[in-house]
Amino acid sequence: AILELYHITQKEEYLDFAAELKKVKKKDRKSEVDHVLKLVKLEEVEGRLIKNLSKGYKQRVGLAQAVLGFPEVIILDEPTVGLDPKQIIEIRELIKELSKNHTIILSSHILAEVQAVCDYVMIIAHGKLVASDTPENLERLLNGSETIELTAKAEETRVREILSKIEEIETTDIFIKTVDQKDIREKLFHTFAEEHCALLKLNLSRITLEDVFLKLTQDEIRDSEQTVSADEEGGDEDEGDL
Repeated sequence: AILELYHITQKEEYLDFAAELKKVKKKDRKSEVDHVLKLVKLEEVEGRLIKNLSKGYKQRVGLAQAVLGFPEVIILDEPTVGLDPKQIIEIRELIKELSKNHTIILSSHILAEVQAVCDYVMIIAHGKLVASDTPENLERLLNGSETIELTAKAEETRVREILSKIEEIETTDIFIKTVDQKDIREKLFHTFAEEHCALLKLNLSRITLEDVFLKLTQDEIRDSEQTVSADEEGGDEDEGDL
């Protein structure tokens, strides 16, 4: 019945009903509904039925309902799924605005979204908490080295010969990796210039939150598979003993 009400009513009527369910005092309902409508920028679609709103605006109605009563904690599950790029940016900006006065718990598989809006990240794999820290610290977790992508106007053997003169370089298999997270781009530039070898590209690549997520969850899956395998072997031994 509530779901049907959500579709056939105007957003103002629905939010007034939601405020009543949340036990917002009757004398405060209109002012609170007006406040959240302004907060989530729904004034421009005033008077329209919710079912006729775009998906982005429907998401805003859901956020407005969540904010009603001004709870300390707001839980959002995949709030931008199915939205177009413009709507995604708008919803992310709205979440940032709400985070100024509320604690937002955001559940999402979109790592770019987590990185864009979250101050603290918890990564869960197979029901286990495998990491818990700020996005920056999680990125540093696997950032034991800096990787530099380089393209030079020379034969590979000539490039390797020049790179061998730089002591900070650890390996040159595919990318250049430096020890102790050293940024040696300036040194690379001068070295290649001295050797009269033109550099066409020189990029510094850092570990992303997505890299951290994949690494930690894959490790957890691998550990789980090894545990299952060990249990199965143990079971076979028990059966043999019997």
